[in-house]
Amino acid sequence: MSTLKIAIQKSGRLNQDSLKLLKDCGIKIDNGKDQLKVSARNFPLEILYLRNSDIPQYLEDGVTDIAIIGENTLLEKQKKADIIELLGFSKCRLSLAVPKTVETDDISYFEGKKIATSYPNTLKKFLTENNINAQIHVISGSVEIAPNIGLAAGICDLVSSGSTLFKNGLRETTVILKSQAVLAKSVNLNDDKQAILDRLVFRIQSVLRAKNTKYILMNVPNDKIQEISNILPVLKSPTVLPHVDEGWSSLHSVIEEDTFWSVIDDLKRAGAEGILIIPIDKMVL
Repeated sequence: MSTLKIAIQKSGRLNQDSLKLLKDCGIKIDNGKDQLKVSARNFPLEILYLRNSDIPQYLEDGVTDIAIIGENTLLEKQKKADIIELLGFSKCRLSLAVPKTVETDDISYFEGKKIATSYPNTLKKFLTENNINAQIHVISGSVEIAPNIGLAAGICDLVSSGSTLFKNGLRETTVILKSQAVLAKSVNLNDDKQAILDRLVFRIQSVLRAKNTKYILMNVPNDKIQEISNILPVLKSPTVLPHVDEGWSSLHSVIEEDTFWSVIDDLKRAGAEGILIIPIDKMVL
C-alpha cells in the first residue's frame, strides 16, 4: 500500500501549527526525540521534518509528495509545486521598510538605491513590475540592521506585528505579498498517492471549515422565525424546534466567525433571546 510523504518545518511555530492541524484531522503521530522521519499510526502518512528553505526543492524533486509551508517561501524559491489549500495560520506579509526619518511611502524612493533582503526573487519581480531600478543586496538574516549600518537605504522582509521594525528604527511602507501556510503538492504525484491526498484534504477542509464557524442556538418568537431565518447566512434552512412555552421556538444554525458580531446584533434587534454560541470541532459537508 502506498504511503504519502509530507514535509513540515522541523522546528518553530509553523512546525507546531502543522502538527496541530494533523492532530485535529485525527492523525496520530508518535514523535521520538530528534527523529527527522516518523510514520502516522492510523493513516498512510510519513512525516519528514525538514529545514523550511529546503522544502520547495524536495517538492520539485519528488523527495516529498506534499508539504505544509509558508506561501512566501514557496513563491521565493520558484520551484515546481502546486498550492492546493490555504491553511489560515502563520500569516505574515513581505513588505518594504525604510528608516523612520524617511517621510515618503512612495516606492520611487528606492530608485537607484540599495535594498537588503532575504527574498531577492520576490523583490526583483515586484521592482520589475513597478519599473523601479534598485540594487538588491541579499542577506540571509538580521535584515533589519542593514539601514543602520549604511548597507542599504531600506529593506524587504517579513513582517508580522511590526515590532522588530520599530525596535530597529524602521517603518513599513509597502506590502509586496501577503502570506500564510499552505498545503502544496509535487506535480508528479501518482494516482495512488493522489487518492490518499484527497482523503487528507477532505479532513483538512472539514477542520478549517469548523474553525471559521460557530454553532448558534436561540429562543425565537414564532412570528419572528422567518425574519430571523433570513438574517442567518446558513448552509441550509435552520433547524426549528418548538418550545414547551406556547408561541416560542428554539432555532439552531451555523454562523461564520467573520460576520459573528454584526449578525448577533441583527438577531437581537429582530427579537432573538437567550443566544448561545458553541464551538464546532469538525464540519463535514
